[in-house]
Amino acid sequence: MAKKRGTTDLSLMVAVDKPSGMTSHDVVNRVRRIFGERRVGHTGTLDPLASGVLPVCIGPATRLDHYLVGHDKSYVVSIVFGAATDTDDAEGAVIRTGEVPDEVFDPFFASAFVASLVGKSKQLPPVYSAIKVGGKKACDEARRGRIIDLTPRDIEVSSAELLGIWGADGTEPPRWDVAFTVSAGTYIRSLARDMGNTLGCPAHVGALRRTAVGAIALDECVSLETLEDIGLAAALDPLRALGCRFAYLDDAAAARVRNGNPLPARALSLCERRSSDAASELCACTAGVRESCKPPEDDEIVALVYDNRVIALYAYRADRDQFASRCVFPIGVIRGYCDL
Repeated sequence: MAKKRGTTDLSLMVAVDKPSGMTSHDVVNRVRRIFGERRVGHTGTLDPLASGVLPVCIGPATRLDHYLVGHDKSYVVSIVFGAATDTDDAEGAVIRTGEVPDEVFDPFFASAFVASLVGKSKQLPPVYSAIKVGGKKACDEARRGRIIDLTPRDIEVSSAELLGIWGADGTEPPRWDVAFTVSAGTYIRSLARDMGNTLGCPAHVGALRRTAVGAIALDECVSLETLEDIGLAAALDPLRALGCRFAYLDDAAAARVRNGNPLPARALSLCERRSSDAASELCACTAGVRESCKPPEDDEIVALVYDNRVIALYAYRADRDQFASRCVFPIGVIRGYCDL
């Protein structure tokens, strides 16, 4: 069968350290040019202002994106006090200014305030966001001067740590540097806005860096320049990104899976990683893997591995005690390269 124009035999996942000033779509276009593959997609938008971890799927691996959502994300953010913007970050126009209370510069008060943010709450997304209402993006409508009525959403801050306080000497705007780990769908811009409202002064995000998406951390990311130099050598193990259990297949089972046939539960021996830390695992092969003692749960997604590639994602059907096909990758998704 002839290939479609702009397609290759590549199927892999990489993590890019997105630079500030580029959109996530800009990164996707650059990766398309690097690999000569039009099927490229990112798995979690970063604002142009933001930098850091941006997982990118290439080729048939783009079908993984549906299964890579829902992970916690970690950030380091600079929250600037004294001014609010229409986008809740430094790229927007200032719409309000106000006095900064003295307690903002008190390290004991600031540390306690930041720690109090841990937990579940409701959050109103920014007006300039990619959320769609009635098929229309809020940010697109806001640029046209039409504000979409957004509803609060459930979020959770699992950790929050004050890293530093700046601006007490008046040489720069007052700001806090804070490290957050938050649930999927949490807007750091909204956190900054709401922190300012609680403190009685306007606030916005001055700088933002994403340091982790699920198990993928900054030390596994490459710059676009490095990606251009090393290409396939930047491939990550999708098993770590997925965070699910997995099973190794023999030739017969792999043939059944490639055809999308169900597998009885007894045919799979589920495995899990010993560690979520890539550095401690050394490579994407069998090091750091152990057999899982926990039985499968109803509708649990597992990855199936053959010839060191992820060739399918299956879901457990408790009523039939078997695994059924959810997503098959005919050429498999590369699990990365190593010398061991």
